[in-house]
Amino acid sequence: MQKIHGRPIWYELSGIPDKRQHTEQFYSRLLGWTVQDSGMEGFSYRLARSGDDMVAGMMDLCSQDNGTPPCWMTYFAVDDADRCAAAAEQAGGSILRPPADIPDTGRFAILADPQGAAFGILQPVQDKGDPAGTAFDQNKPGHGHWHELMVPDPQAALSFYADLLGWRASTKVPMDGEEIYQLFAHEGQDIGGMHGMPMAPSPMWLPYFGVQDVTDAVRRIPDLGGSLVHGPQEVPGGAFIAIAQDPQGVIFAIVGPEHASQ
Repeated sequence: MQKIHGRPIWYELSGIPDKRQHTEQFYSRLLGWTVQDSGMEGFSYRLARSGDDMVAGMMDLCSQDNGTPPCWMTYFAVDDADRCAAAAEQAGGSILRPPADIPDTGRFAILADPQGAAFGILQPVQDKGDPAGTAFDQNKPGHGHWHELMVPDPQAALSFYADLLGWRASTKVPMDGEEIYQLFAHEGQDIGGMHGMPMAPSPMWLPYFGVQDVTDAVRRIPDLGGSLVHGPQEVPGGAFIAIAQDPQGVIFAIVGPEHASQ
């Protein structure tokens, strides 16, 4: 059985309340999601499904968020949320939201690495089916497929996450100039890459969601109220990617074949 510690497990969009409906429609039409209320009492939290799988959560930013802009948050599974948060802080990271329980889900925390990129951790409840979750699946469209970290010092970041989440360096892919795109793996499976900050205004994690036809998705993004930032571009291995913004300006990416027939 594959270890879940360090595995991508959830994606969460914090957004502008007035743009909630438009944003939900955008992702539903682009990625094929079905979005509905979670039924959590006293808290508006929406759940996105791709087919039968839960793949993402959506919630409203509020006045308590201290000016935090709308964003996607990527969560990684951990064996012990309290221990992981403490280890991140000891290694130079920050605890943005201390560990707390989510009923029937697990224990979570929001952290930032030493260079300021925010990410979430989740210690899932072990008796609720598959503890690794269904949000990350590189074989299914509409699911999380890839995770890209943009920071000033990728090698320092790799060392931090290797110690914290058990990741290992994989292939080094040359980019423009002397830039290197460093792939990283969880339990032998490539799950993302790290590089510098040619486009990011600040250190950040960028989630990639799978689509069946990148060309068609890129064509539809502006029609749905979003905007294209980069691409489409072919990447090693034959897949195509594109980076975009949703109707509220949140950056995300898509990955898949150039056309549906491939």
